[in-house]
Amino acid sequence: MRQKLLLLAAVVFGLLAFILTYRQLENEKRRIMGDSRTEVLIRITRNMAAGEEIRESDVARHPVKRLREDGGMSREIPWSEVSRIIGRQLETSVAAGQTLLSTDLKPMTRRQGFTGAIQFGWRAVSIPVDPVSSVNNLIQPNDNVDVIGTFRFPDVRGDSTLDTITLTILQDVKVLAVGNRWGAGSLDPSGARNYGTVTLQLWPDEVEMITFAAQKGKLTLSLRNFEDEQIFRGVEARSVNFKLLEKEIPTYNERREQRRMLK
Repeated sequence: MRQKLLLLAAVVFGLLAFILTYRQLENEKRRIMGDSRTEVLIRITRNMAAGEEIRESDVARHPVKRLREDGGMSREIPWSEVSRIIGRQLETSVAAGQTLLSTDLKPMTRRQGFTGAIQFGWRAVSIPVDPVSSVNNLIQPNDNVDVIGTFRFPDVRGDSTLDTITLTILQDVKVLAVGNRWGAGSLDPSGARNYGTVTLQLWPDEVEMITFAAQKGKLTLSLRNFEDEQIFRGVEARSVNFKLLEKEIPTYNERREQRRMLK
């Protein structure tokens, strides 16, 4: 009888030890997971040989859990840099499913870098944007936009009788980059499209004008249909202030009604 009790006690104590150990391991796991972060890297989707050029369909997102204290130099390339990878050639062969490393790539030529995305004779200039001025961050590289400026003249000339005005500065302007994303592969399939700058392709004299306008007022981008290349000359001599808005509201609505009837 005594042996049975001792055996039963050993089983109970063993079970308690197992439960306590399990709980301790779970607590440690939760602590570690709480101190971890998710990094999204670039994964190759097919077997590729050295010298092949990476296309948009050759890469995919590869989320990886990492402890926050992990640091130091890494050869892994974050997904945020994917636009810089498209068009690059491989230095070594890589297998499908392999995480892409910087050492897997041949050195980038100037033509493959961002400078190669700028047409000869043009310039690239970045302007600050927010979700409102960038169509809710839906503008993407290679889109075409109109640049609208809003300026409060009393702040410039010290004349309180002058009004805030809005006018179209440039039409049909090519977007080269949003944030640090440019070229093919820039659209993030995760839907993460937040950025604070948009880079436009401009003529040198336009760069001066846009830089000045961005310092003196607020610039807003109006997104165009990808086939629309029209330049409306009538808006060049037109600016909108409160008095014009109040006067033209009936005209705006009448014009919208006429266009609706033509559909």
